[in-house]
Amino acid sequence: MRSNEEVVRLVNVSKRYYLSSSVYVDALINVNLTIRGREIAIIMGPSGSGKTTLMNIMGTLDKPSSGQVIIDGIDVTNIDEKYLSKFRLERLGFVFQQYNLVSQLTALENVMLPMLLTGRYTKDEAREKARLLLDLVGVGEFANNKPNQLSGGQQQRVAIARALANDPSFVIMDEPTGSIDLASSYMILDLIKLLNKAVGVTFVIATHNMEVAAIGHRIIYLRGGRIMSESDLARIKEEFSRLRVDQVAVIKSYLRILDLEERRLRRLGQDLSEIERKRNLVNSFIGPI
Repeated sequence: MRSNEEVVRLVNVSKRYYLSSSVYVDALINVNLTIRGREIAIIMGPSGSGKTTLMNIMGTLDKPSSGQVIIDGIDVTNIDEKYLSKFRLERLGFVFQQYNLVSQLTALENVMLPMLLTGRYTKDEAREKARLLLDLVGVGEFANNKPNQLSGGQQQRVAIARALANDPSFVIMDEPTGSIDLASSYMILDLIKLLNKAVGVTFVIATHNMEVAAIGHRIIYLRGGRIMSESDLARIKEEFSRLRVDQVAVIKSYLRILDLEERRLRRLGQDLSEIERKRNLVNSFIGPI
């Protein structure tokens, strides 16, 4: 995804939930919002402010009562669920507070699953890319572990690897550090920053946590279903400016993923320009390391 390229646009989006024929709650009111490529956008606000509703609408999990939702230039506002299911699988990544991993599958199989569901990958390709993605997020050694054999932080890393499996336009994260310890939270935040800066992944993150908010490029603050002004996070941004993950290891893992994707596209006889663009982006970042 190129920088500043629009990935999501909400136009006058409102959402009203009816509790009875005459009693209703306005969860969102005339929201206008644009998310652009390579951005980390933070959604904040008190309980009941409309964060979850906003995230669900951006993720096509819910429909607005009025207004438009445009993703990758496609108006998905009134598209049927069958199309949206395929659209979500191929274009969107999700990371939830409770991980939502399939308990019967290993970490490797959880990451393979969305690739296999698209039909775009052979089983061998999906397995190889899943291993590389697990290496990318630092849990490759746990590839054969099931979720109940992983810590909360490890499960969340697997969830991030799964979210990246189909190269989504953007990744939606709902309280990504809400269920893990402080040390694991720092590692997850560092990973998000590095994936955004070096690889160009776009994130939309809902949180109550100011430490999570500190990694964002901007804050979208909701109150009463309306977007409010941004908060000043300069001090916290400075505090969390130092990365704690191994940048070289992450980038090397991603370059191996690009090599795999190039082989797959060559097999299919497809265009390699996007692979080259991503490789150039990564290579341009290697200098500062």
